[in-house]
Amino acid sequence: MLNTIDGFIIDLDGTVYKGATAIEGAGETIDYLRSIGKRMVFLSNRGNISRTMCHDKLAAMGIHVPEEEIILSSTVTARYLMQHNPGSKAWALGDPGLREELASGGVQLAEKPEEADWVVITLHETLTYRELNQAFKAVRNGARIIATNDDKTFPGDEGDSIDVAGMIGAIVASTGQEVEVVIGKPSAYMSEEALNVLGLPPERCMIIGDSLMSDIRLGKRSGISTALVLSGSVTRNELDASEVKPDCVWESIGDLKSILNRNEEIA
Repeated sequence: MLNTIDGFIIDLDGTVYKGATAIEGAGETIDYLRSIGKRMVFLSNRGNISRTMCHDKLAAMGIHVPEEEIILSSTVTARYLMQHNPGSKAWALGDPGLREELASGGVQLAEKPEEADWVVITLHETLTYRELNQAFKAVRNGARIIATNDDKTFPGDEGDSIDVAGMIGAIVASTGQEVEVVIGKPSAYMSEEALNVLGLPPERCMIIGDSLMSDIRLGKRSGISTALVLSGSVTRNELDASEVKPDCVWESIGDLKSILNRNEEIA
């Protein structure tokens, strides 16, 4: 299968790094793929950081990735709003990286919650009651809800941590308004953006990630080959019990370099 793959769509959290620590072999594998002419994009459901912040985080780990190869759910959210509701104003419920990415994508940010046409919800690791209440006010005043993703957890430094679903639940439960659009994996918004950046058809690509529900399901829906890594949140027992099955299972992304090297030796 790997002999037919020219482009790799690579997840970040749990695949390239965990928290602030690179996963062993990730940097070397990325460098090797680049050296043999493979195309790559790094596709993440993270919406609370900007591409610049992500680039700097990777660089601090010794992993050098151009910003144009990074696609975050916040990036795709900004593009969705610009395409479908140009001129609308957004209120961001999330860490500062969300506002940075929305603004860099041309989205106008509302100065007051009452002025917002959309509330954009993402992970907020420093959430305060005031910020939650401001988003509540925006929705109560007519703002529609869009979420960068609806993942329940993500793999952090201290193990699995609450993700965007927790922020969504607070706003939906308190306002009675449902989320209208969810951008992140496994939605077609993300796969289409990744394939556009790669410039390749789905059958010549592979997605590598640590989530059955977002990464592997995205590949299955889009006709993209899939590889699950066990360096993130999924255990072998969970994989065995799941109806969603990847094409390949590796301990980590570091296995890919060894597999490709063996294929070259055989060839």
